[in-house]
Amino acid sequence: MSLYRLIGQFVLRHRASYAAAAVMLVGVAVLLVWIPRQIGAVVDGLVAERLTRADLLRELGWLLAAGAAVYFLRVGWRLKLYAAAYRIGVELRQRLYARLTLQGASFYQDRRTGNLMALATNDVDAVEMAAGEALLAGFDGSLTLVLVLGMMALGIDWRLAALAVLPFPVMALGFWWISRHVHAASRLSLDRFGALNDHVQETLSGVRTVRALGLQARSEAQFAALAGGVAQASFDAQRWEAAYEPAVGITFASATTIVLAVGGWMVWQQQLTLGQLTSFTLYLGQLIWPMFAAGWVLSLLERGKAAWNRLRPVLDVPLTVQDRGTVERIDPGPLVLERLRFGYAGEARCAVDDVSLALAPGRTLGLVGPTGAGKSTLLRLLLRHHAPDHGRLVWNGIDLQDYTLGALRAAIAWVPQEAFLFSASVADNIALGRPTASRPEVEAAARLAAVHEDIQRLPQGYDTPVGERGVTLSGGQRQRVAIARALLTDAPLLLLDDALSAVDTDTEARILAHLRQARVGRTVVIVSHRLSAVADADHIVVLQGGRVAEQGTHTQLSAGQGWYARQWRYQQLQASLDAS
Repeated sequence: MSLYRLIGQFVLRHRASYAAAAVMLVGVAVLLVWIPRQIGAVVDGLVAERLTRADLLRELGWLLAAGAAVYFLRVGWRLKLYAAAYRIGVELRQRLYARLTLQGASFYQDRRTGNLMALATNDVDAVEMAAGEALLAGFDGSLTLVLVLGMMALGIDWRLAALAVLPFPVMALGFWWISRHVHAASRLSLDRFGALNDHVQETLSGVRTVRALGLQARSEAQFAALAGGVAQASFDAQRWEAAYEPAVGITFASATTIVLAVGGWMVWQQQLTLGQLTSFTLYLGQLIWPMFAAGWVLSLLERGKAAWNRLRPVLDVPLTVQDRGTVERIDPGPLVLERLRFGYAGEARCAVDDVSLALAPGRTLGLVGPTGAGKSTLLRLLLRHHAPDHGRLVWNGIDLQDYTLGALRAAIAWVPQEAFLFSASVADNIALGRPTASRPEVEAAARLAAVHEDIQRLPQGYDTPVGERGVTLSGGQRQRVAIARALLTDAPLLLLDDALSAVDTDTEARILAHLRQARVGRTVVIVSHRLSAVADADHIVVLQGGRVAEQGTHTQLSAGQGWYARQWRYQQLQASLDAS
């Protein structure tokens, strides 16, 4: 979809507001065209001594009334037009936000957060200006041009009007040449602003790492270089936009010279009255606005097209995971994986390769294995962050793809490796999945996650703000708050992706004991590098290279000679050394 089609569809949806603004603009244009003609008539009347004092006062009254009417009509069309134009910015931001929230993880692998934020600000603003200011200036300028030229040609003298527009084709050629450069400069300016946004977002998110490694000077130098690039690109765009004004000035000066020279000669030859030449000169002055409007419209449209060319690919890119399911209710049942295979784009080896297993409702599955074995990928497939390349995931006899994404993810409580907390209070973060939960319910979930005592020691207890990404809490506290959030939802399926890695073994034991009490009737999948976290699981699967290498209970696997037994003995030895 082109920018013009986007704006056209928007105007059709809000045609009442645009039509009202257009009617008021027509009124303004007609009055502005009438005023010079009336002034010319007054001048001729004064020269011919036909006007009495009363007639002069009456004519001046009409001119003042016309001026007041122009003022109020201009206020009216601005209220109507801008109120409508701002809606396109709201609609685009809502559409962009909705699209981004529906995209899967693979979408964000080659896109940067700062640039996406820039799309929602500068780029949407540029499209909004094209739908508002550009339409206004284009309509008003075109209408004024037609009416003024009509009055000049039909109401005064067509020969003088034809001579006055002789410089206009040269101006049009200059506008075309300038607009090409404006588009390129605007696109470069938007791209560089996105890169600057990326740098600021990454630096602020990782400010502790930057300070710890002493990279402040390097980061400041990078920021200065990026900011300088943005400033230079913006300056280049403004410089090309400023080129419209000299083109207008030269054209107007040439037209004025022609009109005064030829018009003066026609007055001398009595082919034109002094009042008519006065009116013609005033009309010529009114042509300044259509000329400036043409440059302004071209500038706004080129900036809008550059912004839309950046926005459109993000809005039109297909969803990485399609939501075509129709089943909106999930009843707990057996979870079955059938010959599952999945590989990330650009990688030759499958992250999950021919994995089959079954988990009865209310049972606990432990997933272990070396780093990169495919454990977290398997959980992402259950969450439908990715779609499998081959095989099926079935829950209670229904393929996961047949469930709506909303229903599926509402039925799953997930605690990822890196717990994410929002910039809100501790209580609000725990109650994120159940905003209506009471304070006692929130505290009960915190006790199950062994974080209640830690929260009570905070300055404001459960009402303590955690800061952006939970920066005021330790890693272990963030993980336990995330676990409490998952437990509070009462979802039938609980996924813990190495969610105990930042807590000590004693706290881990307390949390696992609480989980055994709380998971009655709930299916649980635990991914962990600590085998003690899955020792009580009903079934344990060892993944290696994306394949199932071993499976069984803790007793069965620890008695063997495979990876699980070796890792168990190593971790037990390490624990005994730490205790001694």
